[in-house]
Amino acid sequence: MNTLTAPDDRRAKRNVTVLVAAQAILGAQMPMIFTTAGLAGQSLAPNPCWATLPISAAVLGSMLSATPMSAFMQRRGRRAGFVLGSAAGCFGAIIAAFGLLNHSFWMFVIAALFTGVYMSAQGFYRFAATDTASDAFKPKAISYVMAGGLLSAIIGPQLVKVTSDAMVIPFLGTYFGVIAVNLVGVWLFAFLDIPMPQQVSRDAPIEGRSRGELLREPVIVVAIICATVSYALMNLVMTSTPLAVVGCGYQTSNAADIVSAHVLAMYAPSFFTGHLIARFGVEKIVALGLVILAGAGAVAMSGLDLQHFFVALILLGIGWNFGFIGGTTMLARAHTGVERGRIQGVNDAIVFGGVTVASISSGQLMNCSGSDVQTGWQMVNLAMLPFLVLAGGALIWLAMRPKAA
Repeated sequence: MNTLTAPDDRRAKRNVTVLVAAQAILGAQMPMIFTTAGLAGQSLAPNPCWATLPISAAVLGSMLSATPMSAFMQRRGRRAGFVLGSAAGCFGAIIAAFGLLNHSFWMFVIAALFTGVYMSAQGFYRFAATDTASDAFKPKAISYVMAGGLLSAIIGPQLVKVTSDAMVIPFLGTYFGVIAVNLVGVWLFAFLDIPMPQQVSRDAPIEGRSRGELLREPVIVVAIICATVSYALMNLVMTSTPLAVVGCGYQTSNAADIVSAHVLAMYAPSFFTGHLIARFGVEKIVALGLVILAGAGAVAMSGLDLQHFFVALILLGIGWNFGFIGGTTMLARAHTGVERGRIQGVNDAIVFGGVTVASISSGQLMNCSGSDVQTGWQMVNLAMLPFLVLAGGALIWLAMRPKAA
């Protein structure tokens, strides 16, 4: 059996190496944007309640493009989809730079929609890692690709420190940096070795389950709920963090350091998350992730010192890692290769739909739910509770279902 899977895993390991590098280099633009977009939006927005709308627009762009991106990759292959995503990220950064130059909030928001197309493509790195992998290697492949975010967690915030005040207009240099990251990183995909998906004739009978049948599968439903809750709650808190940190009198560099620690915590566990899933079971790791997310909220609500922000955001990153990688693994195990184009895009559309709502809510809760920063920050973290209950309840429901014979 091992001799049959070894060639596939050799190819898979090569692809994982390329995708790790892409996650590190191209992925650096996401912490850059999440650190600065809310602060830039606050300076441009006609109403402070809309400060995080550019981040929400990026997530909305990701949600809207997830299903078309999945279908495009099914027809044209992973490489073409990833190159398209990088081109969109570059174009979005160019528009954002023009928005800052012209002090146009709405141009800045439109730019973020194109950033969302890149964000959608990046979301498929984890699925691409499983395309040529054996069943035993799939959770590790997902974890290793997610671990590539460790370097992006270092590169992105450090670029923010260097570029945010490099020009007369704040953050303009950061968006020039995002343009450069996309232009450099896109060349990595020339080394990707994933076969083109098998094309099915329109007249041929449909293989596998339909989208409706897949979305009635209990494991898939719970996987989507847990992944959505994990990602949405992480985004809810992370989006408001730079606003809360600066609002408490700290510096943009402090916010960058906290975001860097958070992103490191998001990806560092990926070196062993796959092993934990293999040893203890995916449902237990997802449940642990939800508990850690609850702990992040509790720490955040306990104080406004820098150490509270650091600890809360580190826990937030670890909880996201366990919840999101676990949910992704549950989904990957619950469908076949011919079904991937039907369910992966739907999954990411639902996930990023939830994240869109969370990011819009983040700015509203932070800036418009109270008279001061502390009240807004408390409301952001308190909003996590009902969704953690939802995801936890879904896991319990799945565990209590009778096992198929």
